[in-house]
Amino acid sequence: MSTVAENIGQRRGPGRYTGKTIVYVLLIAWACTTIVPLLWVLLNSLKSSEEILTNAFGLPDSFSFVNYAKLNEYGNINILRGFANSLLISGSVVLGVSIFAGLASFVLSRFQFRGKSLFNVLFVVCMLLPQFAVIIPNFIIIKEMHLNGTYWSVILPQIAGNLSFAIIMMTGFMAALPGELEEAAVVDGASIWKIYYRIILPLCVPIFATVSIMIFLWSYNELLMPLVYLPVRDMQPISVLLSLVSNAYGTDYGAMMAAIAISIAPLLVLYMISQETVIKGLTAGAVKG
Repeated sequence: MSTVAENIGQRRGPGRYTGKTIVYVLLIAWACTTIVPLLWVLLNSLKSSEEILTNAFGLPDSFSFVNYAKLNEYGNINILRGFANSLLISGSVVLGVSIFAGLASFVLSRFQFRGKSLFNVLFVVCMLLPQFAVIIPNFIIIKEMHLNGTYWSVILPQIAGNLSFAIIMMTGFMAALPGELEEAAVVDGASIWKIYYRIILPLCVPIFATVSIMIFLWSYNELLMPLVYLPVRDMQPISVLLSLVSNAYGTDYGAMMAAIAISIAPLLVLYMISQETVIKGLTAGAVKG
């Protein structure tokens, strides 16, 4: 038996290593498509506009932070205020999605009721709807509710738009949790709410963290809704301020690169801190679901 197994392993050996090599090459190529643009933006933010036009892909002649200081000269752009608005909007979206999606996922994964499969189909269909298809109905609803020009005009549509993704992810994770935990809690006299907060939530921390981080990134990069619903400059997030730099000062490529580098810095720090949590939540959900 051992001889046969060794012969099979020897016959499969070269093909296995070839497959791994192809996978590693593809992963390295994919990483380069992400890392190279980031390095390109960072290096060009240290160049003057003239140097960017003549030497866009080379190292800067001299490392200068003039472009970053130049952003303070634009009176209609307040970077710190934009960061604060982005954090307020994105944080509120993450909080709202976590609360509502967690409760909905708990019901869909742990209870049996008529129409459950229909809800699952509807959530998938909602994910297929493009944002542009609902922008006009959203605008009419927000106008009728007198929310236009407030933070709620951006927060509420983003919560609704991200619920489908969050519910699908969390439902698959919660459905794989052993039911014996709930049965033991019921025997001890625990209510439904206590089961959710004391048992389900602690076990679902990885998927909650993963979904929260991904939704935060999407909300942080959102541009269309703030442009449509937030006409007041002091309430606009950093993504809108970047578009103002590129529109009003389109020839100042150095300032544009500096503004982009500043805007993506928090996202890079967030992902570097939480990358293990994101990967753990995604893989756990994939295996358990």
